Amino acid sequence: MSGFVSFRLSHLALGAALLGLVAPNFVHAQSAGAQSAGAQTQNMRLGPSGLPLPRFVSLKSARVNSRVGPGTNYSVDWMYTKAGLPMEIIQEYDNWRRVRDADGSEGWINQSLLSGKRTAIVAPWQRGKDTRINLLRRPSEEAGVAAMLEPGVIGTIKSCDGKWCEMNFGGRSGWISQSLVWGAYPGEKVDD
Repeated sequence: MSGFVSFRLSHLALGAALLGLVAPNFVHAQSAGAQSAGAQTQNMRLGPSGLPLPRFVSLKSARVNSRVGPGTNYSVDWMYTKAGLPMEIIQEYDNWRRVRDADGSEGWINQSLLSGKRTAIVAPWQRGKDTRINLLRRPSEEAGVAAMLEPGVIGTIKSCDGKWCEMNFGGRSGWISQSLVWGAYPGEKVDD
């Protein structure tokens, strides 16, 4: 079970009456292709909140709407249905945060629905493949296996040292290579 759940919502079903009202003059820059997480860490800057951009957060609630613009007058584009899902904040506007999920989908979420609690998805790029990722007993390739994880499973980050992350997956704790998670940048140190 991946635990990564979202629904694409039809603009027509979600308020065709608003279509004429939501032609905002708000323009945002689109990513020109996928950037590596390492390049993103090097390009980190401070946003209007004083916090770094980009940065990882997680969803507080099991039902969060992602909108096409920063405000409730913008239509809902995605509905996320998994509390704890990691999101990457890439832009800030007032109390709205433009976020990106592990699949690359972007939208605007009110900051009150986001948490600084760090979570990560194990190898989401491997979802659907017949593969398992080892959760190790200590931060070493030679360590014993504490559990085998399916790609796409979500865990809570306890700490990351830049190469390894100590994580908890439903009561099972262990270490996983930081390069195998989406929710911590390569080389980033996390201490929760």
